[in-house]
Amino acid sequence: MTLPLSILDLATIGKGQTAAESFAGSVAMAQSAEKLGYRRVWYAEHHNMSSIASSATSVLIAHVAAQTESIRLGAGGVMLPNHSPLTIAEQFGTLETLHPDRIDLGLGRAPGSDQNTMRALRRDPMSADSFPQDVLELQGYLTGPTRIQGVEATPGKGTNVPLYILGSSLFGARLAAQLGLPYAFASHFAPNALQDAVALYRREFKPSAQLEAPHVIAGVNVIAADSASEAQAMMQATKRARVSLFFGGGREFTDDEADMILDSPQGQHVSQMMTYSAVGTPDVVMDYLEEFGRHANADELIVAHQSTGTDARLRSVELLAQAAGLVRV
Repeated sequence: MTLPLSILDLATIGKGQTAAESFAGSVAMAQSAEKLGYRRVWYAEHHNMSSIASSATSVLIAHVAAQTESIRLGAGGVMLPNHSPLTIAEQFGTLETLHPDRIDLGLGRAPGSDQNTMRALRRDPMSADSFPQDVLELQGYLTGPTRIQGVEATPGKGTNVPLYILGSSLFGARLAAQLGLPYAFASHFAPNALQDAVALYRREFKPSAQLEAPHVIAGVNVIAADSASEAQAMMQATKRARVSLFFGGGREFTDDEADMILDSPQGQHVSQMMTYSAVGTPDVVMDYLEEFGRHANADELIVAHQSTGTDARLRSVELLAQAAGLVRV
């Protein structure tokens, strides 16, 4: 593989699984990724989703970091409008202090939730408008000088936790370029603007103290399995689970019901979200990822292993690493 590979772990809670079991799976995945030679593992902030356990992102990072040794860990991302920049600076400054040179902080401006959950978070609906200013305030707490006179992050100040801008539109691409920060595009679930956003980012990039040249991380779904039929079956199961998540309103659909919805116009949205997906045996997955990397003009790929069940995801992590020729630690 010509590009570094990283992992996006959604801390999925499978059918019949508890959050505690999901966290145990996240630890096992990070430990495996570390041994196999992946660059980093990121966790995403989502709220009020019964199948995703990574809502308290910094807490999960701390838990995994305590049970790994060297792999980079971070947020992919923290939805900054849900929080004060000072709070996030203190959390990630603490993480960096406890686990030096291992912590990343990816920042997004989406709510990571629905409207009711946004209200429960006490989020101001207009807070996304101040995202650029909030990023700069947060950066000041971590690198100095502070932008709020007399206010410092402790821990945080001087930790220089690297920031990444996450996005799925031209807005994030332009902001990352203006600030001279790495840009991670969420093409694993929002594929439409990938090439336009990356082109804009590279064209408008301005070097900064953190980054001299553009760095693009592109998201892609992966299901690597020992047989093509097994991989395709897990892909279908993944789509069915998303139907229940997006359209179920708290209920689980049967496989037949989910398949009917997937075949309907509204169900096509689920398939469209997973446009960029490498599914199959390791050689097929590798061929897809090599082509996707060129298509995305990426410097790094972050893969969301979508196999159903912890054991299958760990097998996907292992098969991809072997096919990509990653170096074991």
